[in-house]
Amino acid sequence: MSSSTEPRRVTIHDVARSAGVSRQTVSRALNDKAEIDGSTKQRVLDAARELGYRPSRFARGLVRPETTTIGLVVPDLLNPFFTEVAAGALAAARARGRHVVVYDTAGNPEQELATLRVLGAQVDAVVGYFSRPEADLDRFTPGIPVVLIGREPHTPRFSGIAIDGEDGVREAVAHLVARGHRRIGMLDHDGGPEAGVRQRWFRRAAAECGVAVHPGWITRAPQTVDGGGAALAGLLAAHPDVTAVFAFNDVMAIGALREARRFGLRVPADLAVIGFDGLALGTLVEPELSSVALDTRAVGALAVEQAARLVTGADPLEPGQLIVRAALHLRESA
Repeated sequence: MSSSTEPRRVTIHDVARSAGVSRQTVSRALNDKAEIDGSTKQRVLDAARELGYRPSRFARGLVRPETTTIGLVVPDLLNPFFTEVAAGALAAARARGRHVVVYDTAGNPEQELATLRVLGAQVDAVVGYFSRPEADLDRFTPGIPVVLIGREPHTPRFSGIAIDGEDGVREAVAHLVARGHRRIGMLDHDGGPEAGVRQRWFRRAAAECGVAVHPGWITRAPQTVDGGGAALAGLLAAHPDVTAVFAFNDVMAIGALREARRFGLRVPADLAVIGFDGLALGTLVEPELSSVALDTRAVGALAVEQAARLVTGADPLEPGQLIVRAALHLRESA
């Protein structure tokens, strides 16, 4: 039988909904914690039995908080952004005696499913970056917490780490305008048919500064060094009057720096370049890269902390605590 016709497994969220309690209360009841009253505990146990719920390893008492294992899924460990996020997750886990296993899906949606099939039976929680629909993630992670990074969850039992870079992008565009730039382009990634959130931030920031963005000033390419170089080359070939660019990420921006040298342009005198992410790698190039910077390690650490709280039944972090904001870090390229 294909996965699309498989009966959906009962999850801890289903038990919580049936019993009229939270996921944390279900976890406490299944682990025989003393902090809930007897009638609530019995209601949870009855709901679990009626629904045929099969508890996770933790709920069966086979996992202690200090042995919690979390699966971290990233699309590309060769991209230093995801390496930094993973480093933050691993450091946070070590500090609390937890374990993190890292899986690289190579940006392949089918590999995501293959990874989830493995993780669903081997870990106590899953965190990371996914392109698959939430229905797929829900089906292959029955009964365990899921924390999405950089993506707003809509499935009730999922949690999410939000990335808010709008103020940082606004700072970046305002800085460029204050330096006299009026023809500002964007090197966006080609991950989908529609403009992504960073392009929307860029367009709003330009409009707030009274700067028009010509449709041809936004080019799209793979989010790699070569992609950034190719995007800048195409942009300057068509619009040589562009004097500044904002890149989707630092890796693309570094590619743009390399391509600017090939064009014989001085950065920032002839062309200003600003990236997004704030990677340590940006300090190793010349000129050093200005960037709308995130605390990448905080992203990984927050994801691990939220997952561990959900596994153990502790109070989860509130949505306002699950936001990582970005700010402009000026160096030499803008």
